[in-house]
Amino acid sequence: MRRNILLTLFIAFVFQASAGTITGLVTDNNGKPLPYASISIKGTNRGVTSNSIGKYSINLAPGEYSVVCQYVGYGTIEKKITVASEDQVVNFTLSIQELTLSEVVVKRGEDPAYEIIRQAIKKRSYYNNQVDSFRVNVYIKGLIRSGSIPKRVFGTKVERDDDDGLDSLGKGILFLSESLTEVDYAKPGNIKFRVIASRESGGGYGLSFPFFINFYQNNVSIFDNNLNPRGFISPIADGALNYYKYKYEGSFVEEGVMVNTIRVTPRRLNEPLFAGTIQIAEDDWRIFSLDLFTTNKNQLELLDTLRITQLHSPVQKDIWKTKNQYLSFAFRQFGFQISGGFVNVYSDYNINPEFSKKHFDRTLMRYDTGFNRKDSVFWNKSRPVALETEEKRDFVVKDSLVKLRTDSLRTPGYLDSLRKKQKPVTVKGLLWSGQSHNFYGKKSTLTWSLRQLITQVEYNTVEGVSVNVEQNFHLNKPKSSNSYSLQWNTRYGFSNTHLNSYGEFRISPKKYSYRNRYFQLAGGKRLSQFNHDNPINPITNAFYTLLDRKNYMKLYENWYGSVEYNNRLDNGLQFNINATYENRLPVENSTDFSFNKKGEKPILPNHPYELAAIPFEKHQALVASIALSWQPGQHYIEFPYRKVPIGSKAPTFTVEYSKGIHKLFGSDVDFDKWGFTVNDRMNFKMGGEFQYKIGIGGFLNNKNVQIPDLKHFNGNQTFYNIKYLNSFQLAPYYRYSNDEQFYAFGHVEHHFNGLLTNKIPLFNKLKWNLVGGANTFFVDKQNYYVELFAGLENIFKVFRVDLVTAYQPGLGNQYGVRIGLGGLLGGKMRFTE
Repeated sequence: MRRNILLTLFIAFVFQASAGTITGLVTDNNGKPLPYASISIKGTNRGVTSNSIGKYSINLAPGEYSVVCQYVGYGTIEKKITVASEDQVVNFTLSIQELTLSEVVVKRGEDPAYEIIRQAIKKRSYYNNQVDSFRVNVYIKGLIRSGSIPKRVFGTKVERDDDDGLDSLGKGILFLSESLTEVDYAKPGNIKFRVIASRESGGGYGLSFPFFINFYQNNVSIFDNNLNPRGFISPIADGALNYYKYKYEGSFVEEGVMVNTIRVTPRRLNEPLFAGTIQIAEDDWRIFSLDLFTTNKNQLELLDTLRITQLHSPVQKDIWKTKNQYLSFAFRQFGFQISGGFVNVYSDYNINPEFSKKHFDRTLMRYDTGFNRKDSVFWNKSRPVALETEEKRDFVVKDSLVKLRTDSLRTPGYLDSLRKKQKPVTVKGLLWSGQSHNFYGKKSTLTWSLRQLITQVEYNTVEGVSVNVEQNFHLNKPKSSNSYSLQWNTRYGFSNTHLNSYGEFRISPKKYSYRNRYFQLAGGKRLSQFNHDNPINPITNAFYTLLDRKNYMKLYENWYGSVEYNNRLDNGLQFNINATYENRLPVENSTDFSFNKKGEKPILPNHPYELAAIPFEKHQALVASIALSWQPGQHYIEFPYRKVPIGSKAPTFTVEYSKGIHKLFGSDVDFDKWGFTVNDRMNFKMGGEFQYKIGIGGFLNNKNVQIPDLKHFNGNQTFYNIKYLNSFQLAPYYRYSNDEQFYAFGHVEHHFNGLLTNKIPLFNKLKWNLVGGANTFFVDKQNYYVELFAGLENIFKVFRVDLVTAYQPGLGNQYGVRIGLGGLLGGKMRFTE
């Protein structure tokens, strides 16, 4: 047995040692390199791809082979070679594909391309669903370069690291990674990724998600629709003839298959469409290859241009799959010049894998334990795209810097260098930009940060001018299983001379950070809004008070203590348990200062005038609450030592219950309040995105309900709004607060994302999009509210403007305009919870 093992190892060693390396360059007739050409060994599943300068490399055992070189738009060349133990060079010079026009007959004056596309459309669904399952290995290399980085953007200095690898002008490699991922797929829509190896220049996980860009689907998704929430229409989609013009450019024959080359052109600008060429095989009408691009004139967001090339090949009789794919992009805005690309090489297709019943679980992507510890021998053997000299240098230099930092971590010299490199505490940092400082020790690091004071100077009628100091402390002990943080807030009101200060101390297990698991203790004295959802922020309230004598923010002080526990389970269930004790103190206006002296309009009292019939006096409140939130179908990315939740497509269900505990610790409150909500966002792609949040609730017991414990519907009496799915745009702040047994509410809005407006001049160029919806709640026949709104969003990618009409008992019809955040960037900045 032992001799057999040694013999096997010896044979393997001899085989590897005698293998020959074939290298070469792929160029056109003018000597120009052809990037990402396909080089394959005929009759096998072996193959590689040339890099961005046309070079390739492949190891072969001694023997005779037929090497096939393919490139989209060029004629295929096949060369027979004999491999010995010596290395050899095999170059390929490809000519532009010679096309003939005599194979297709023009009918009824129509370009023959249209009939070919009709046939391809008929077979689209068949090829999209041809296989029930498959397994494939995908090599991914990502490279992003910088051509220029400005010194300042909108007057703000662009900060750069000393070792970012770029020159003084900002030129160089920003990002470089390569990975090898095994992909499993089974109907209906089950997918699982296993990352075998991955590395990123300078350390990190790299990019291991293959971009499966499927042109057999009606709607083509790129980067999970982040470049256009509507997706892009495939040139062979069911309705593609309404969107594209086609021109037949000719055909050629390869391996006995006649291939038609068709020029694709959008019928209109400002539609999510492609341009370029697509090659369709005659008779079976499948995609042979494609070279398509789109631009910011076709609803491409953020980027200027995006180009996709694909080459398809047979993996089994009558079954073709993508062989290689290259996605490139360019961006030039605000002085930044960024370009890059991602090459995917697909190999070792298995069309009939046998997956177990439990194979597709909640883990969408799993990283092997040693995924980031592969050596150069592994990569040289596994990499199908040769690295360029600059790429090799980038890996070596940046990885060396990371190793140097790691090796010297916690040494006295390294800690001294970190202390010296820290930016000093400055007046500008304290007042304008914020300040931070690290205190390095041999076994731990304490990080202190201070929020900029200029934004923490506030004004309200209770405190007058107030100064707030928000500090954060974070203790990192590498050998500890927990992380520790303290948030300490202190504020002083110059008019009422009140000092409030409180802290929140949190312990979070590092192992379960993906669960948002923590235990928190908090306490001190604070100033709170009666509505704990904080429907108006202090800066907006100061603006309205100083300019229009309207003090919308209603406040009370409280000495408090609280204990809280939060956790999220692997099945998507998240729960939060909280108990808070408050000694609540009423406060009154201490100033009526305003720049607006016209008419001396009186400042309203601090007590909500809509709740004048409900007194608010000093009292104690002990409130315990629990909230359960569940999103079915939760999925995870599983790293060797942690998990990261990535959500699911299912709605989120939330149940909340609060108990006002009477008499315990002198508590005066006595109530039981419950609520149930469902929220979701549904992307209909070309049809836009629909978002909603609906709920019901009420009081099971309302024996003693104080103003902070009422059910408050978040109103809005200012000119702007950012809580679209959690507020009513024209409603007063406290008019509808209640302790009734039942209430119901609903928020719905539809983001058209270019639908309709892409056909309106000017709007389509500006990429301003329609949005519309409704907000409503119902308590009883005398207490309800309905509002409808329509507006434009994606204004400068950030802003949104709504026209709103509302009806409410006692006030009748109202109309208003609201400005907020919405669109590609603004939609990610706003608060919807």
